[in-house]
Amino acid sequence: MQTKVEICGVNTAGLPVLSAKTTDELLRRTAKGDKQARDALIRGNLRLVLSVIQRFQGRGESPDDLFQVGCIGLMKSIDHFNTELGVRFSTYAVPMIIGEIRRYLRDNSALRVSRSLRDTAYKAMQAKEAFVREHQREPDIMELSRAMGVPKEEVVFALDAILDPVSLFEPVFHDGTDTVCVMDQVGDSKNTDDQWLARIALREAIDSLGEREKKIIRLRFFEGRTQMEVAEEIHISQAQVSRLEKGALAHIRKQI
Repeated sequence: MQTKVEICGVNTAGLPVLSAKTTDELLRRTAKGDKQARDALIRGNLRLVLSVIQRFQGRGESPDDLFQVGCIGLMKSIDHFNTELGVRFSTYAVPMIIGEIRRYLRDNSALRVSRSLRDTAYKAMQAKEAFVREHQREPDIMELSRAMGVPKEEVVFALDAILDPVSLFEPVFHDGTDTVCVMDQVGDSKNTDDQWLARIALREAIDSLGEREKKIIRLRFFEGRTQMEVAEEIHISQAQVSRLEKGALAHIRKQI
């Protein structure tokens, strides 16, 4: 899936990247019923869907199917997003896309769960989505329990019961040499949902830079080059590298 250029007939190499300002403007227009703005928002956030479905690799599901389900989650997040709360769109959209994919995986799971547990779990998911739409954030287990009028222990048990079983040997990362499996990350506090969401936000912010700024950031912070080495690489002065680097970092901070 990582090397696939086209998915569901979409050329992923040519997908646009929207700036935060453009996204906010399109969201305001969409809220007023502008269908063209909604279409532009969907296309401008397909990279976000691609980022999310990479999390579900190795489950035997078709990337095309996951992409389509993820797009449904994206459209739901666009339709329910509240522009007045000052929340970054991707922060709201990612959990919605993940929830849609997890629902799809649960419905197609070979694991059988009792009807009462499944009903409680689905009610919890519906209450969670309603809470997210109202507050633009995910509820904790106590808030979910109060919203459902069900003891928190029952909510936790029901949600745990419908989770997809995962093999400890399921690969979660592969760089061409070493493969990281689930067992390698058991108890790993550094790879939480918050950290993962932050990495997506960072990737989006870097993607919105110009080509020269992207190269400077890559050479400086991903390859460990000095400013002098970068200056020699791209044929500008060290002072220019310093100025462009500061501007790029300021842009990234603003986007995140």
